[in-house]
Amino acid sequence: MEKAHEVGNVLIIGTLMKLEVDGQEYEVDLAKESELFAKATPQARAHFEISSSGYGIHWPEIDEDLSIDGLIGVRHSFPLWESSR
Repeated sequence: MEKAHEVGNVLIIGTLMKLEVDGQEYEVDLAKESELFAKATPQARAHFEISSSGYGIHWPEIDEDLSIDGLIGVRHSFPLWESSR
């Protein structure tokens, strides 16, 4: 499986998320991206998982998933993964 992104150095301060994607730094106000995130407690916001494929971020306590592409405003050429057809 091809990896969508290399994601690291993720830091959440309030509703602002700072992250590094493919070697470039980004800042995203997650309250503008997700109503669930905007309403979440600081503890729930701080508990997240980056997908092993680098495709997205999941917050299990608020059941929210956001794609990296959507957060940083890029589009991939598909298919990222080989089709089984």
